[in-house]
Amino acid sequence: MTGDAGGWRFYLPLAITPLGFVLCAWLAHTFFPGSQGSGIPQAIAARHLRDDEDRSHILSLKLVAGKIMLTIVGLFCGASIGREGPTVQVGASLMLQAARWGGMVQARGLILAGSAAGIAAAFNTPLAGIVFAIEEMGRTYEARTNGLVLTAVILAGLASLGLLGNYTYFGVARDTISFAAEWPLVIACGVIGGGFGALFSLLALKATRRIRRWNTGQPLRRALIVAAICGLAVAVIGIASGGLTFGTGYVQARGAVEGTPLPWFFFAEKFLAGLLSMISGIPGGIFAPSLAVGAGIGSSLGLLFGASTGVAALLGMAGYFAGVVQAPMTAFVIILEMTGNHDNVIALMLASMLGYGTARMISHEPLYHALSRVFIAEAIRRRRAEAGPGQV
Repeated sequence: MTGDAGGWRFYLPLAITPLGFVLCAWLAHTFFPGSQGSGIPQAIAARHLRDDEDRSHILSLKLVAGKIMLTIVGLFCGASIGREGPTVQVGASLMLQAARWGGMVQARGLILAGSAAGIAAAFNTPLAGIVFAIEEMGRTYEARTNGLVLTAVILAGLASLGLLGNYTYFGVARDTISFAAEWPLVIACGVIGGGFGALFSLLALKATRRIRRWNTGQPLRRALIVAAICGLAVAVIGIASGGLTFGTGYVQARGAVEGTPLPWFFFAEKFLAGLLSMISGIPGGIFAPSLAVGAGIGSSLGLLFGASTGVAALLGMAGYFAGVVQAPMTAFVIILEMTGNHDNVIALMLASMLGYGTARMISHEPLYHALSRVFIAEAIRRRRAEAGPGQV
């Protein structure tokens, strides 16, 4: 996104990023309502809605097209978003559409299966897809959906293998955590990472609620104003960081896992860029940016403790990600599968549990489930408006 410092290309994001945010917000609001944000809250909400008409407002083939297109546009203009949350909404929409065409009655199970397949395909992490379905999407998991979830994950895995081959998302992590010597680092990454993760969740929920109330009078106009302000702020942070905070953060996180230290305050810059991108209302996920923030926290703590950057980055990712989503099993399983080094399982489990425990003390609402209630409330309001006064 940025060229040489001092050249006009270096400041191009000051125009491209806010304009891109406004374009995405306008398209999402006008043509693809229900595509805003991650996509995981929509899938969770759809499992709670019983009427297919209500589900069609947040899971449909039209939204699949809009979600994919707008996520790509958002990444192109420098938004700090990921593609993994959108793949959950896409997967759930496709499976629900299959249920409509096939006359299947297990809509809730198929939404769960599609969500699991989305995570499995996005990261090439089939086990993480299953754990995500049980821990984050299901909460009240039904054993009868086992076959659906496994089948969907297998098909997604085969499609991923056919298109991209067998790969690990961050490559194979060579560094192994020496628990006896590095237990202070494990605790620090878990507690500090979880604290920052909870802070992200808390700020995101408070900001989105305030923006939603403010948008009530003139929803489109005010949504575009918010998108423009957030886009400009993301551009300023991106320029200040030398372009490091633009996009998913994959390159920076992988570099840290491979042992390249990140700048001391990269995690704070990426944290702010991710938060602003999320509350802007444009489509895009928080999985990949969260991993980048966690890698940044771990890298900085690794420098402080004199530990290996690769080891510290893994622990930071586990602690921060568990703090953001409050799903510790998903956190350590997904990082294990992304790095291919199972020698680190105990340390990653502990960092994830510490991150989760710390987050629960700060923020009692899991982020995705709190956001899903917005879509459930909208469905209820829509039903009441259609029924008329005194008929609900």
